[in-house]
Amino acid sequence: MQKYYTRACNFYYNKTSKENIKKKISLSIGGNKSISYDTIEIITRTNKKKINIKNINNLPSKIKKKVLTDINNISKVKKIPKLKFDNLPILMGIINITPDSFSDGGKFNKKVSARKQINKLIVDGAKIIDVGGESTRPGSKEILQTEEWLRVNKVMGYLKFKKFFVSLDTRKSFVMKKASKYKLDMINDVSGLSYDKDTISFLKNTQLPFVLHHMKGSTETMQKNPNYNNILLDIYDYFEDKLKLIRKNGIKHNHIILDPGIGFGKNMKHNITLINNISIFHSLGLPVMLGISRKKFIKDISGQNDSKQRIGGTVSSSIFSMLQGVQILRIHDVNEVNQGIKVFKKLNLS
Repeated sequence: MQKYYTRACNFYYNKTSKENIKKKISLSIGGNKSISYDTIEIITRTNKKKINIKNINNLPSKIKKKVLTDINNISKVKKIPKLKFDNLPILMGIINITPDSFSDGGKFNKKVSARKQINKLIVDGAKIIDVGGESTRPGSKEILQTEEWLRVNKVMGYLKFKKFFVSLDTRKSFVMKKASKYKLDMINDVSGLSYDKDTISFLKNTQLPFVLHHMKGSTETMQKNPNYNNILLDIYDYFEDKLKLIRKNGIKHNHIILDPGIGFGKNMKHNITLINNISIFHSLGLPVMLGISRKKFIKDISGQNDSKQRIGGTVSSSIFSMLQGVQILRIHDVNEVNQGIKVFKKLNLS
């Protein structure tokens, strides 16, 4: 039986968006009137077709039912405890307490430098601090859970006394359990909850929000000729299957964020396709997050204009993602991205 997917497209921003919603000629993303769309792309494994939302009633009944369900999911107000979705995108500041992360390894693996960087990320405008103690760059090897915890623990006690949203970037339930005794608001597991069989049980017991991430293979193998039948639809199906598994295992809440995993088992073409069509994941009814900061696809696109920090590519892809309704951006250079977003928003007031 043919499966149908719905992607929101043809977006409006700020004042134009609000006016169009008022006139009922566009629909909001996640209840946020600052961004809306008036067209959907109906996609199958063999075909795709764009139609204006005013023509949805002309669709065959089976397709119409599916599209209306998806549109309801797209429009649904997104909620994560302790996070506000009124001023998007939310910036998640990265703090890697590791000697070998792909772009900042060794910079913040000491207690003093890590705490200083956390304070900078907060001042610069991050609303989430994502703490990681194990590199998951392409080709990286796993470390002992005790070693990972020793790294993470350098800041967990410090974060406990800060009124701030703390995310833990780990694949290991041992580290999750240790950190939960301090301050922990969310789990960000790049393995899609697949690395450690006890992770889903931990999440069920604690009811913590979490990021559902896509990664093809392991960190050691993921960039060795990754291939898909259809990168966009394969990952959509992956999320649907994972959500069914999660529900089956007793997690009933919707405090789940979807991250298609840019650079995690994807080549340049895969990454560009995902970013270009990221709005398809809104129809799953959950917030969408992207980690595009300093990623290799920026180098692949920019060629001789590549730079160490890749700030230009990060800012441009961040704004592009924002204009497709992406709710959360995972960022190293929070100040520069925040600057770019503020200027863009100001220039788009009229």
